[in-house]
Amino acid sequence: MKILITGASGFLGKFLQKKLTDLGNEVVGINSKTNDLTKENALDEFNNLKFDQIFHLAAWTQAGDFCLLHPAEQWIINQKMNTNILSWWHKFQPGAKMIAMGTSCSYDPDLSHIEENYLKGKPIDSLFTYAMTKRMLLTGLIALNQQYGLNYLYFIPSTLYGPEYHLDGRQMHFIFDLIRKIIRGSLYDEKVTLWGDGFQKRELVHIDDFIDIMLMLVESQSNTLINIGSGKDFSIREFASKISNIVGYDENKIFYDTSKYVGAKSKILIVDKLKKTISDLKMKSLDEGLENTTKWFSENKDILLNK
Repeated sequence: MKILITGASGFLGKFLQKKLTDLGNEVVGINSKTNDLTKENALDEFNNLKFDQIFHLAAWTQAGDFCLLHPAEQWIINQKMNTNILSWWHKFQPGAKMIAMGTSCSYDPDLSHIEENYLKGKPIDSLFTYAMTKRMLLTGLIALNQQYGLNYLYFIPSTLYGPEYHLDGRQMHFIFDLIRKIIRGSLYDEKVTLWGDGFQKRELVHIDDFIDIMLMLVESQSNTLINIGSGKDFSIREFASKISNIVGYDENKIFYDTSKYVGAKSKILIVDKLKKTISDLKMKSLDEGLENTTKWFSENKDILLNK
């Protein structure tokens, strides 16, 4: 198959491109340096190609308090990107299936995180703008399906983790920052400071599992949204304890700074729909995934130098 991936240099994108290429597909991967999706003509070079699938992973965002600090840019840039690729899809690639990524922060924190609630209620204030751009992306997919019969899939992942995370100085998602800080604490005998009280809960899904599950669903499902997660959440303190045990750090040295930004208190996805679709669903255990990820961080000393 001929496949286009936006955001191909990102954490998910680079793993997905390798997997699809290894499976024998002809894959075109683009990023913001090769094709600026905020420009209407960003994809003109591909107008005459016929893609079977388009994976739209590109988004203008970072972890931490980035969304809180850049709400206007989040809205303008992401809306331009999403509108331009949906318009191009409709005009030049109507035979392709569009596979797009949502975000768990689009869910109202007071509602169950089940697919039927994705467009209901209000997302958390600190992530509101980014969350709403992802809701608008889904709305666009639904509209193009209803009016023109275009086929799509919309996945909502829990936090992805695994080896080979970015080393370019951007804010890290919590699990990577946690691993980095605790490894530093072990190597340099430093006290580790974590944001919040440590009781906020998060759910993880390993990058390998996510891609395998996503590709299975792409073959069997269309015109719907599906949560992809482990269905299990753990507190930051539990994650910190497991990582401390892996690297040999005394977790009693960890300080929790309650004055800092913590985001949502809990973000567990309801994965009943996923389990019904894939009856023999299997994923890495958290311990195995953390071992795998921590080992990679330990072997990449450059990332440990950035406090």
